[in-house]
Amino acid sequence: MANRLYWLLPLALLSACQNEPKYTQYYNEGQQLYEKHCSNCHQSEGTGLGLVYPPLVNADYMDAHADEVLCLIRYGRKGPLTVNGKEYNQPMPGVPLLTDLEVAEVATYIYNTFGHERGIQDVKEVGEQLKRCEK
Repeated sequence: MANRLYWLLPLALLSACQNEPKYTQYYNEGQQLYEKHCSNCHQSEGTGLGLVYPPLVNADYMDAHADEVLCLIRYGRKGPLTVNGKEYNQPMPGVPLLTDLEVAEVATYIYNTFGHERGIQDVKEVGEQLKRCEK
């Protein structure tokens, strides 16, 4: 019984978080920003585009490199990237004009839409990570 509760508690907390106005705001704003800046390559459903642009849906890279994903959103990336065992080598342009809040909103959207369920991405933590990837 205790083992079951161990797994149910995080799910209950995530569900409660998703009903909060701040989460809803971040998610909705993030969806609009994703559609404007990201969906052309990663597609609206997050499926990517063949071997040109990687998927976001259930992407192992997103889970293993969550901090780096924030940097990718703002600063982009050149060079190979392996997602779900497949290599992608198309340059990804960043969106340097996005504020820390907007990056947090995009991250909240992608991490709660495409099979990752990480809850709200706190703007202060996102801002701290973005400063680290500037260096």
